[in-house]
Amino acid sequence: MTRILLAIVLFLFAFTCRAQNAAPQKAVNPYATTDKLVLELPDSLSNTTERIAGYIMANFKTDSDKARAIFVWVASNIQYDIDNMFAINFNEKEEEKITKALRTRKGICENYAALFNDVCLKCGLQSYVVVGYTKQNGFADYIPHAWCAAQINGSWFLFDPTWGSGYVHNGKFVKKIDNAYYKVPPSLLIRSHMPFDPMWEFLNYPITNQEFYEGRVQENQSKPYFSYTDSIAAYEKLSEIDKSAAAARRIEANGVKNALVFNELQDLKISVHNTKVHLYNSVVADYNDGINNFNDFIKYRNNQFKPMKPDAEIQAMFDAGYSKIAGANDKLKQIPDPDTDLVAMMASLRKGIDDVMPHVEEQKTWLAKYFSKGKFGRSTSFTKYTWMGIPLN
Repeated sequence: MTRILLAIVLFLFAFTCRAQNAAPQKAVNPYATTDKLVLELPDSLSNTTERIAGYIMANFKTDSDKARAIFVWVASNIQYDIDNMFAINFNEKEEEKITKALRTRKGICENYAALFNDVCLKCGLQSYVVVGYTKQNGFADYIPHAWCAAQINGSWFLFDPTWGSGYVHNGKFVKKIDNAYYKVPPSLLIRSHMPFDPMWEFLNYPITNQEFYEGRVQENQSKPYFSYTDSIAAYEKLSEIDKSAAAARRIEANGVKNALVFNELQDLKISVHNTKVHLYNSVVADYNDGINNFNDFIKYRNNQFKPMKPDAEIQAMFDAGYSKIAGANDKLKQIPDPDTDLVAMMASLRKGIDDVMPHVEEQKTWLAKYFSKGKFGRSTSFTKYTWMGIPLN
């Protein structure tokens, strides 16, 4: 993200994850003791987030000190990667973003945010990566941005370790810690940072995208009250597909103001659809595997369980098919709000499952009776079994 820098000529420099306009005046650092101690973290302990978190946990006791230490370490040790400032890929795995930043000591906003978030979590702080866009000097940027939220002593604060790490001057990154982006109350950061999903504003009266554009970011209690704490608690209990679907609904309701919001919304909708299709295909695969396993059991039964196997092995053979067929219906229920085409396919599959289950339950009962008998009783238990109207032998 950029900031405007005044050189001989006034110019704009697009910088997805920028820091500050110019070097601020020197001031007393209230975090000097914490900053000094965390920056003494040995290089040998800085190659994984586990080791970084271990050092911080050993040297800082309060949540506030831990959050400060994490922010300062990340902002001080990662160099902004100007050459790749536009190479944002929110679909890249978090582990890859973190590994890359620690290996190269370079990154862009998504690397800073992923690293800060992961160390927070490993230090016992509830934390999230927030994605959205920003506004600088009255203009909304056209490049997405990532920052973080963490709960400190029961309250939510926002952290932008990228903007807080320095600024760009004459095409070069100047490292300079900016505390304006450390532990920021949500009501302040909303002036410049707009999440795609309004839940991550951490405001009881969320700002719409239109209001953000117009600079109308003051609390408006005439709006419906929104309990973001309850929403986050509910969010934690959702499946990944339900999280994405709920986020898409909130984003759409908050106004699709620009291409960034539109793209995020479309990506979520596509992700939800693809996940539904993937779930359906996995149910079909389980059902087919279950039918094949059950057929193998029936053939073995019709061969009077020869060659002989231990009871436990025979039971496992039956269970392999039973569990997949019986579980297919439960997996179908996990597909939320399927579209019309998927509804029809699910109905057909569900009918197939319903048709098969009485036969499977019949064999389950038969097998239990078989195991309860002695050797002679077992030998008289076998009759040829017709599976779906077709004799098997």
